[in-house]
Amino acid sequence: MSRKPPTAWVVGTFDTKAAELNYLAGLLRAAGLRVVTVDIGTRSAPGVADIEARAVASHHPRGAAAVFEPSDRGEAVIAMGDALAALVRQRLAAGEIQGMLGVGGSGGSSMIAPAMRLLPIGVPKLLVSTMAAGDVSAYVGVVDMTLMYPVTDIAGLNRLSRTILANAAHALAGMLLHRAPVDHADDKPSIGLTMFGVTTPCVQAVREMLINEFDAQVFHANGAGGRTLEALAAAGMLRAVVDLTTTEVGQHLAGGVCDAGPNRLDAAARHGLPWVGSVGALDMINWGAPSTIPERHKGRTFHVHNANVTLMRSNAQELAAAAQRIAEQLNRAGGPVRLLLPLGGLSMIDAPGQPFHDPAADAVLFNTLERLFTVTDTHRLIQLPHHINDPAFAVAVAEQVRAVVV
Repeated sequence: MSRKPPTAWVVGTFDTKAAELNYLAGLLRAAGLRVVTVDIGTRSAPGVADIEARAVASHHPRGAAAVFEPSDRGEAVIAMGDALAALVRQRLAAGEIQGMLGVGGSGGSSMIAPAMRLLPIGVPKLLVSTMAAGDVSAYVGVVDMTLMYPVTDIAGLNRLSRTILANAAHALAGMLLHRAPVDHADDKPSIGLTMFGVTTPCVQAVREMLINEFDAQVFHANGAGGRTLEALAAAGMLRAVVDLTTTEVGQHLAGGVCDAGPNRLDAAARHGLPWVGSVGALDMINWGAPSTIPERHKGRTFHVHNANVTLMRSNAQELAAAAQRIAEQLNRAGGPVRLLLPLGGLSMIDAPGQPFHDPAADAVLFNTLERLFTVTDTHRLIQLPHHINDPAFAVAVAEQVRAVVV
């Protein structure tokens, strides 16, 4: 018996973008997919989509009136977005959505993106949005959403928009019809590792030592990476966290650009995952180009990483604050914790002869952690004389991972 083709939802405001949405739906059907069109227009006529706007709106906790009665368009748009999210949750649970393609300007994108983020990681999700040429973090969050910039406004079909929309439809069709090959490596338990450029030698060495035992997933500790790691941990998609680069904790407290928010280390603190980690790259706070650095930091030690990234050396006060936060989070952890301290330095540029070498500042970090971290039968503090990128430090990390992940 042949398998049914995957179902793609095509979502948008049919009151303003019906031509584009129907064009996308036709291309997806021609590619061999089942298609469900979903209308989220607040001024749509009935009968223009498989799931009409009023049917979507009825999923709002206060009913369709929450969408259609407000005189303020912004209020109606927010309510429709909430209703769409509720509908998607319901239909996902029923196994009715295998992929989603959305089209929108600022309003449409604000309604579609939160619902799209509900699709599990790995489920195709593509949004053609006029907002895609700017900061898209508010739309993407920490999921694998693809954003495509339409170049022209989404205001009717023309030779350019047909080409771009066709690319979007065929991209989604390709994702749905050609899934990732099955790899038996996927049967290994997944662990999440955190890395910065300045801790790469350590993380790569640990990954190589563990690769035959674990499916090692590496996250760039740039703010978004840390949030993604925590989200996957919360979703039960990781067996353990090998958190060698905790710079995001210091960045959050000091206002740096690599800020993962206040919930960093929640994988251990709230979800109880085995945690093996260190203090990698806490010697630095990241900023953009030199002109973006707050005036209050004038006179600090800086290192230009590239034209768009400037690093500031963390001082003793900032390191003490980071240590306090790390200790607080790890002391709450219900699972095993191994905190390894590299007494020889925290990053590539915190080594003898390098611009951020400052043993006195690092000593404040180590001493604060030693004082505040609560050692128990399951929570251990391991101080090593090595630099974080020393091969011997990586060996020690790998040994602890094998010891706590069962």
